[in-house]
Amino acid sequence: MLFVRIVLLFTMSVVFVFVGCGNMTNDLLPSGSDKRPPVQPGTTGPAVGQIAPDFTLSDSFGNPVTLSTVLPACKGVVLYFTMWCPICASDMSYMQNYIMPQNPNVLFFAVDYVSGSVAAAQGNDPSGFIVLVDSNQAVCKLYNNATMATTVVIDKNGVIQMNQIFWGDKLQSTLAGLP
Repeated sequence: MLFVRIVLLFTMSVVFVFVGCGNMTNDLLPSGSDKRPPVQPGTTGPAVGQIAPDFTLSDSFGNPVTLSTVLPACKGVVLYFTMWCPICASDMSYMQNYIMPQNPNVLFFAVDYVSGSVAAAQGNDPSGFIVLVDSNQAVCKLYNNATMATTVVIDKNGVIQMNQIFWGDKLQSTLAGLP
């Protein structure tokens, strides 16, 4: 008798879930098209095609670094949001060994949003990266709540060309297409 009640309760729960969700099957079948609203060119924001939000952060030596100041001096900027875990170390090693040598005119920033201070970040100075300290996670918030391994590519004009979790091939092709 208990088994029958459990089965009946489960069946009713499933029916209520599907009835409550309406025509849920349309949401489960991929359409192949991006249904996000289009980005308005020239607006500021974290999406690809938008103007990158400007910021100033201290590097691991306490020097201020402002995005709008460094952009004119290079072909582009890569922001890699790191928490110094093994995955981040692996991604950064890949960038150091395979991507940085092919892109000498691109600046690579490791955005430390975990250690909380310049002093704590000083032990994390990977070769080729400039470590920026985002102690209150303000820049993380500017770039769509960036988290571990979020990689943002900004061209010399300040336009975001990529904003996603690290993917080596995508990063390489994005950098190759910079104006």
